[in-house]
Amino acid sequence: MPKLKKAARGKHRWVAFRVEKILTRVQLKQPLILCLEGYEWKLFDVLEAGGATLAILKIQLEDYQQVLSLINNSEDMVTLTSSGKIRLVRQRLNSFLGNDPSNAV
Repeated sequence: MPKLKKAARGKHRWVAFRVEKILTRVQLKQPLILCLEGYEWKLFDVLEAGGATLAILKIQLEDYQQVLSLINNSEDMVTLTSSGKIRLVRQRLNSFLGNDPSNAV
């Protein structure tokens, strides 16, 4: 079967968010399942930073506004940044952490 062309794969957004406690990838999936029930999402990067957990989700573009609202209305989670390119989201997270390679002299 031929591979789908880019236009046929659908548009998506990458959303970086913070959880106010330290969680592993497995521990983080459970609150996301409860919070984002009925939406298609995939968990990508998960890292610990200063007593919190930072993570990146891939979501469908048509669900973008609803997912942002659900994450921001949850008890322990808040969105930090989002983009159509994961590279930009990762770069912004690194700058939040003070690890921005573009700041190197």
